Amino acid sequence: MSLRCGIVGLPNVGKSTIFNAITKAGAQSANYPFCTIEPNVGRVDVPDGRLNKITELVKPKQTVPASMEFVDIAGLVEGAHKGEGLGNKFLSHIRETNAICHVVRCFDDDDIVHVRGRVAPIEDIRIIDLELILADMESLEKQLDKLGKKAKSGDKDATKRMNVGNKIREALENELPARAVELDKEE
Repeated sequence: MSLRCGIVGLPNVGKSTIFNAITKAGAQSANYPFCTIEPNVGRVDVPDGRLNKITELVKPKQTVPASMEFVDIAGLVEGAHKGEGLGNKFLSHIRETNAICHVVRCFDDDDIVHVRGRVAPIEDIRIIDLELILADMESLEKQLDKLGKKAKSGDKDATKRMNVGNKIREALENELPARAVELDKEE
């Protein structure tokens, strides 16, 4: 199974262009928001000189390199966590990935439409980060409700997991991503 990396960002920032550059897939890329509706998926072999050397020495019948899948996900807009734009679809596709590559537009060009009317990279990053945080909060609340019921019945593992969830919730409430939470080895 290969690692899946979701390519995310606001609409029309170049996600499909980067996807095509990485995968050579030829996905549609156009100068209007929401050109991508359904995600494009491309697989790329990971170059590894060590694998090449081992193949030379061992001479196996077949060599299978590590691979990575890239998923070109539809653009996200403010309010996506509430279903705005293609929000619910966007967020469901992100949940299926192992990593996120956030594409941000940092250039001015009057011929290329910006969904918010002007180029403001810091604001654009904040919008995506906040939408991901709000979506994480929604998912976490559902998990904490389930864990709370189990913890009340005496489930010690649920209690431990709930404590970790509460640490993460505190970070999310302070607009910090879950990855910013420092956990000890047991957690």
